[in-house]
Amino acid sequence: MTSRAGLQVDDALTAFIEGEVLPGLGIEAEGFWSGVADLFGWAAPENRRLLAVRDALQQRIDDWNRERRGQPYDVAASRAFLTDIGYLVPEPEAFTVDPQNVDAEVATLAGPQLVVPILNARFVLNAANARWGSLYDALYGTDALGDTPPAGPYDAARGARVVARAKAFLDEAVPLAEGRWADLTDPHQGIAIRHPEQYVGHSERGRLFRHNGLHIEVVFDPTHPIGATDLAGIADVILESALSTIVDLEDSVAAVDAADKVAAYRNWLGLMKGDLVETFDKGGRSMTRALNPDRVFTAPDGSTVTLPGRALLFVRNVGHLMSTPAVRLADGSEAPEGVLDAIVTSLIALHDLKGQGAFRNSRAGSIYIVKPKMHGPEEAAFTDRLFDAVEDLIGVPRHTIKVGVMDEERRTSANLAACIHAVKDRIVFINTGFLDRTGDEIHTAMQYGPVVRKGDIKSAAWIAAYEARNVAIGLKHGLSGRAQIGKGMWAAPDRMADMLDQKAAHPRTGANTAWVPSPTAATLHALHYHQTDVFALREEIATRQTPDLDLLLTPPLAEGRNWSEAEVTEELDNNAQGLLGYVVRWIDQGVGCSKVPDIHDIGLMEDRATLRISSQHMANWLLHGVCTRDQVEAALLRMAAKVDAQNAGDPLYRPMAANPDAGLAFQAARALVFEGVNQPNGYTEPLLHAYRLKAKEVGGSGQQATGN
Repeated sequence: MTSRAGLQVDDALTAFIEGEVLPGLGIEAEGFWSGVADLFGWAAPENRRLLAVRDALQQRIDDWNRERRGQPYDVAASRAFLTDIGYLVPEPEAFTVDPQNVDAEVATLAGPQLVVPILNARFVLNAANARWGSLYDALYGTDALGDTPPAGPYDAARGARVVARAKAFLDEAVPLAEGRWADLTDPHQGIAIRHPEQYVGHSERGRLFRHNGLHIEVVFDPTHPIGATDLAGIADVILESALSTIVDLEDSVAAVDAADKVAAYRNWLGLMKGDLVETFDKGGRSMTRALNPDRVFTAPDGSTVTLPGRALLFVRNVGHLMSTPAVRLADGSEAPEGVLDAIVTSLIALHDLKGQGAFRNSRAGSIYIVKPKMHGPEEAAFTDRLFDAVEDLIGVPRHTIKVGVMDEERRTSANLAACIHAVKDRIVFINTGFLDRTGDEIHTAMQYGPVVRKGDIKSAAWIAAYEARNVAIGLKHGLSGRAQIGKGMWAAPDRMADMLDQKAAHPRTGANTAWVPSPTAATLHALHYHQTDVFALREEIATRQTPDLDLLLTPPLAEGRNWSEAEVTEELDNNAQGLLGYVVRWIDQGVGCSKVPDIHDIGLMEDRATLRISSQHMANWLLHGVCTRDQVEAALLRMAAKVDAQNAGDPLYRPMAANPDAGLAFQAARALVFEGVNQPNGYTEPLLHAYRLKAKEVGGSGQQATGN
């Protein structure tokens, strides 16, 4: 550790800040660290106080719930109680949000959004470059056409189906003045479209159109293998896909110490400077990824049209809960990790604001930070003050730092208008998150009674109210045209046909973005924003009645349920398999997000939110006697064997079932269940961090020093 202005800063972080970030920004190291120390001086105590408020409120709720255990849930009495203890706050007077200098990708466009773990540079570059994607490739290489893509050489019959589907899309989005796109036979003929205003321009390789705000490039190349077989010479259809990408420091990464944090921050710096490059081996060939350049076209009047080649990048900081050993305060305690994230990610983004990078991220001059897991308006107000202080520290105008509010905690969704009001001059994003929101719902009602089976929670009344209230409240307070209203992740990257069928519902809710797990999914999800004009639809949605708060406050309790032993076993196995499949990679390999096979061997993109709901569900059933400790132990052992089999081809994997007591990953999974009732708001981070640090101490394998 190095001493800086009364702080003890890990040497790796000190060297990174002073050697890589500050040069070129016009900020002296001594003054910077002095400002950082002053900021921690007030923010750390306030952060601790807010966490104590969380605990105190939950304790009072637990006591209230215990007294009524076994009784029908009385939502009116609950609402009165929550108001009395300050959990529910008064609605603010009428207001409209007013963020300034917001990029169009956020405010006035509707399209997909990627979320990517910041520690994987290759994935980060792919996600940043996912602004544009080949519709031909997305249709050919997935099950989007309703069947499994063939292995081996190019399948001409499948290719013909892809071309037919893509041209049918063009007929819908950019109809010709006469006939269909499939009727074009001359690659040199002029193309007359029904709505000439949709034509944007051309390049050497194609023509550019716009529909519902999104661009479509039709590539003409008779010399291309695909274009050579097409009567019109069309070689591809390129869609503007991921308008924005969230580069994630939170749920999708395993960052537990200064080395991890510096690795994450360094990738963010590479993005802001535009020089992030990753070389890797693929199929025996060395490949290099870098950021894509902008795309240039010639408009009908001869002027130049330049479009971004990359998604607009947000960075998701961690929430208020965790501290980090990367910085120790004057009293020797660890610094709040979320405060450090706000400082460092904003400082790094100065390189973009000053135009010192190879590309521009925010052309409007803003820094975009998503802030997750805030509990209520008081915590949102703290974030607002924190961002004020960071702006002063790095010398940028007030409200340069924009905030995205994750509506994923019960106290936030119940007070959403007040939360938005607390950050009304910098808010650019609200987003629902089913898994974290459900995890918090279970934990909040933990002491009242058992909850329904996990699969049934999705059809509970409070979920529908939660999703609809989020959009309605956002529209009521002026987010349309000023900010994003978003919806959650499609977790099955190999099931694109299902995604095309189901995720079309997201734009129809009035949300102008929704999360996808891959660049390919972004291209396919973009089709939905051509099908639905979100901004036109919002005019009708705004007339609907906002679902009553009582619906939101009614937990998914299993009143009068009596499951069979087989049903209980099935539920425990499902939860245990998902829990173990994720935890073993987190603890043993430091992987915070990956495609994890579920109990039916379907690959799902998993992060900590998945873990929170699974562990809290098992803890809830155990607490209320739906299952016994022995049944949980048996399920964990059965599923350890299954997860071992699912990972048999991974040379880095350490099996659990043969000697479960020797493995830190298995121990962590057990702790998440058996200690789940006492975890703050049901979060998994405290236990995961503790076990991952132990794993790193013994060499990163997650196996204890017994040699097993």
